[in-house]
Amino acid sequence: FGSSSVKVSAPAQRRISGGAMMGHQTHFGSVTFDEPTGYTPYGKQPEPYSTMVRASGKFVDEHVPYRADDISTPMEEVKTGTTILAMTFDGGVVMGADSRTSTGRYVANRASRKISKVHDRIYVCRSGSAADTQALTGIVKNVIGQQALEIGSLPKVGMAANLFRKMCYQYKDNLLAGVIIGGYDPQGGGQVYQVTLGGTLMKDDYAVSGSGSTYILGLIDSLYKPGMSKDECRELVKKFIAHAMKRDCSSGGCIRTTTISKDGVEIDFTPGDQLPVDPL
Repeated sequence: FGSSSVKVSAPAQRRISGGAMMGHQTHFGSVTFDEPTGYTPYGKQPEPYSTMVRASGKFVDEHVPYRADDISTPMEEVKTGTTILAMTFDGGVVMGADSRTSTGRYVANRASRKISKVHDRIYVCRSGSAADTQALTGIVKNVIGQQALEIGSLPKVGMAANLFRKMCYQYKDNLLAGVIIGGYDPQGGGQVYQVTLGGTLMKDDYAVSGSGSTYILGLIDSLYKPGMSKDECRELVKKFIAHAMKRDCSSGGCIRTTTISKDGVEIDFTPGDQLPVDPL
């Protein structure tokens, strides 16, 4: 462009110069914008560009601000949702989850797997950011696997839960991860641990998390009882998750359950059209 001038019809003129901002002129590098004062694109009198920039206080990069009405303003945080649940029975644990992976209002995956294997008798239900929880699971799985080789026996469920807790707490400002760890070991039998978003570790007879959990907390409290049989516990887990899927738009798809006991691991699948509760 050199030092030549480029004339543009209203609403604005653009010319190349090395001058500073004067009056209603705003420059970025060597480009100077003459701001319009009478142009009304939507029937309103806009404020000068520099005034809107100062008022917005938003910058793409240093010295590169957004317009106050720019459609490229930063997007809001993507909202996710799920329903995960784990319950103990006489001799083991049943873990269950829906299969919908949501990105705001968009269903990214309707048949995802939210229950991941950590070791032969230890599994984890994942909620929050899929990328964060998958990365955490991979790290804990590696550490647990190495220790199992060293000790020559099944690792403890509590040890896996503490590894999840340590990482979720240490990186709580950078992670969006809430997990439920369930499993069986000869010393403690069936166990359920929950690690919240902030890294708090809790052990209980059952744990529920995700956006759908708020709809079924009362139902779980009223129907859960210690010492249930394996089949009774599994059917109850399916019922709870189906109720959450009916009320929570971020939960849906099918139901996957994993039953862990001293005899091994059983994986069950319930299609979306065969739920214990009719979906909306």
